[in-house]
Amino acid sequence: MTNPYEAFVPLKHRTGIQPENTWWEWESKRIHIARRRREAPVRVIVVHGLGTHSGALWPLVAAIEGADLAAIDLPKTPLYDDWLRLLEAFITSENDGRPLILIGAGTGGLLSAEAASRTGLVSHVIVTCLLNPADQKTRRALFRFSPLTRLIQGSLRNREVSTSRVVNFNKISRSPGLSKLCAADEHSGASKITWGFLASYLQHKPKLGGAPALTLMHPDHDKLTPAELSLRTFKRIPATSEVVMLKDCGHFPIEEPGFSTMIDTVRSIVARNS
Repeated sequence: MTNPYEAFVPLKHRTGIQPENTWWEWESKRIHIARRRREAPVRVIVVHGLGTHSGALWPLVAAIEGADLAAIDLPKTPLYDDWLRLLEAFITSENDGRPLILIGAGTGGLLSAEAASRTGLVSHVIVTCLLNPADQKTRRALFRFSPLTRLIQGSLRNREVSTSRVVNFNKISRSPGLSKLCAADEHSGASKITWGFLASYLQHKPKLGGAPALTLMHPDHDKLTPAELSLRTFKRIPATSEVVMLKDCGHFPIEEPGFSTMIDTVRSIVARNS
């Protein structure tokens, strides 16, 4: 089955490769893992953020060469910290002694950096954003609703809302077609999220001490979460770190020349860790 997101990837980077669909058990939940297994010296785990999933990212993931690839689908959970615990457990369960690179997209960037810091099993973290939910400017940029949502209590926490009502999907991409696809995707904009999960995300205070080397690859035309928001968090990281700007890319980075810069940067980091 053709992945509809691949049509938006620059032609020279389209692989047509379909993932191997596998499953991992965590606390009575069946977690989907998309894989491309290789006998490679390096492993890569790709982590999505709010309002997306492994399928949307797979055409970008498949363009990565020289690594054993896995893209995890984070399930519905009551609290944001559940995602962090899940990712820590997955990193630990996958550890086979080979160097591991985490790639976090959107809000998955901070999630990846924190999980790497907590486990000590990650060699390098690559993120497209590094968004601190405790930062008021970030809250206002990312969400349609009031930051006071973090104070929601009681039965309201279990109520679900469409993700497209929470995040402005018109700003997801510079491509109207891709923005429309994301907004209508049942695993993306058309998915549901609880107010309790959102409140717990807004209450989260990240701890990034002990993080490994980190590369921030930020789109330079990101209208949803401008680069300045990620740079505010990036400056707090004590680890060896670098910033790579993706020229002409929107929040969902598909434009050239930034897309090629992104793929070349990942390949270079994979090679350095091989």
